[in-house]
Amino acid sequence: MIKIAVDGMGGDYAPEPIVKGTLLALKKYENIAITIFGDKDKMAPFLEEHPRLTVVHTPFYLEMGEEDPIKQYRTNKEFSMFKALQALKDKEVDAVVSAGPTQALVVGGHFIVRRMKQIRKIAIAPMIPSYDGRGRYLLDSGAHVDVKAEHMRDLAIYATIVCEQVLKREKPTTALINIGSEPSKGRELDIEAYHLLSNDPNINFYGNLEPKEVFTTEADILLSDGFTGNIVMKTMEGTAVGLGKVLKREIKSSFRSKIGALFMRKALNNFKRSLDASEIGGALLMGLDGIVIKAQGASKEHAFFNGIRQAKEMVEADVINKVAAVLNQKDEENS
Repeated sequence: MIKIAVDGMGGDYAPEPIVKGTLLALKKYENIAITIFGDKDKMAPFLEEHPRLTVVHTPFYLEMGEEDPIKQYRTNKEFSMFKALQALKDKEVDAVVSAGPTQALVVGGHFIVRRMKQIRKIAIAPMIPSYDGRGRYLLDSGAHVDVKAEHMRDLAIYATIVCEQVLKREKPTTALINIGSEPSKGRELDIEAYHLLSNDPNINFYGNLEPKEVFTTEADILLSDGFTGNIVMKTMEGTAVGLGKVLKREIKSSFRSKIGALFMRKALNNFKRSLDASEIGGALLMGLDGIVIKAQGASKEHAFFNGIRQAKEMVEADVINKVAAVLNQKDEENS
């Protein structure tokens, strides 16, 4: 049985979509048991009795606009997010899913779950939409601004194993986001990372990738530092919203357009889904000594369900142990 901890109070619309997404996952998958941490009174209107659901009450939870998660962690360990992470640390569960504030989850991951001893930096790795509908891992999308090339290489190895074991992609490729395709392009960090990625036998290196190709590239993993990755992710999100607004405006612009939209309803819905990250799942916090999934803050029940599904698949694939084995072997070869 796969045991998953859920932060019942994390997210813009918590607890309703969180509880409903949790129940949806329990009905869908018979091999999971879920412990949900949160305010029992606030969750009660949406909860249902289920033999594989355990509710742990705590009246404390983090607001989405939390500005000082380190202070909050030091002053109160009873927040629903921190209690879920502690359950993972104590091996009571196999994974955590939270839609709470991202930086608080990163802080909690660092202080409670801790990094894998083979990894020196963690990364926020969301699955972003792609033209072929398969999705791509983007990392780091905001955990660390200051990184070294070797940190990026180790995280690329982690992402490669996830793509192989969870997404079932044969020989997944890693692209380095840069301002040009030539090996000499970019900062010193980018040039050094290019060299390390090119020469590592555990990585199928695609080469440099310009941001204009992010949505259409065939590469499976898009790699960068946290500053660059966060800009890429937010630009994609903003562009998707903007395109939707332009399309909506044009449809409403004339009677003929409205009639045409009725005939194209299915195609337009498919277009919307192809740009919707919630169809894929949440962001994996790569590098922690346990599976932690950051669901979108605005998650509705289907999106949160996908975050739980993603956590389940990561545990089933035994990702942490497989990454550790590869990196341990690498260290032995270099020693």
